[in-house]
Amino acid sequence: MMLSQQPQPDNGWKKLCTVLLDGIQFIFKSFKPVVSRLDRCIKAHSRPQEQNLFAIIQGGLDPRLRKICVEEMVKRDTPGYAIGGLSGGESKDDFWRVVTLCTDLLPEFKPRYCMGVGYAEDLVVCSALGVDMYDCVFPTRTARFGNALTFGGSLSLKQKQYTHDQLPIEAECDCSTCKKHSRAYLHTIVAKDTVGCHLISVHNLRFQMRLMEGIRKSIICDEFPAFVRKFMKGYYSKEKSYPEWILNALRSVNIELEPFST
Repeated sequence: MMLSQQPQPDNGWKKLCTVLLDGIQFIFKSFKPVVSRLDRCIKAHSRPQEQNLFAIIQGGLDPRLRKICVEEMVKRDTPGYAIGGLSGGESKDDFWRVVTLCTDLLPEFKPRYCMGVGYAEDLVVCSALGVDMYDCVFPTRTARFGNALTFGGSLSLKQKQYTHDQLPIEAECDCSTCKKHSRAYLHTIVAKDTVGCHLISVHNLRFQMRLMEGIRKSIICDEFPAFVRKFMKGYYSKEKSYPEWILNALRSVNIELEPFST
């Protein structure tokens, strides 16, 4: 067949290729300033004994761009590295694959910080994938809606079922809210007074700290896989099943969760 006679792709395919190429070029252009900005920060940094500069790994969901960004950032040899550009609406399957790609490429003995991650299940999974540090508004933001975080899942304290519930948010919790106030009391004020949001925020922040303390201790004691299995079994005890993305992510680091009995 002559070249001129070969079938050509239709306009729809051409448009798709153009959109994909433009998207990659846009992401590439977006993290180039991040590299140059880091260089300026390193040059201007006058307090290295008091402050640490973390390079931020960008690149969207494209593995090639993430690898390029990691290569450039690692050359700067900063005290730690942040994984940015996630928790913005991407699928959980894309989320964990980008996290593990970055942690696999980043230096093992420097802290890896995943920006904007705060859901309990994300903290456990990302720690299994090699992340060390996190930040997120989630514990206090969700408290404003009356949601209390527990190892058995979230409690919506606005619901009527808590009207006469004299238990603390979580019996094992040592925060000031759980020591002094019942679910019934919090239910009464959470929709009427900002104090309710503040009290639940105190508990939620302590919940996050207890979770991370448990993760850290289990790693030190070489019991992390057992910790993950116990946490996931309790956290998803109501649903009696695990999200597929969690199963896939943990299997990638050789952690199999215990199935729920039928």
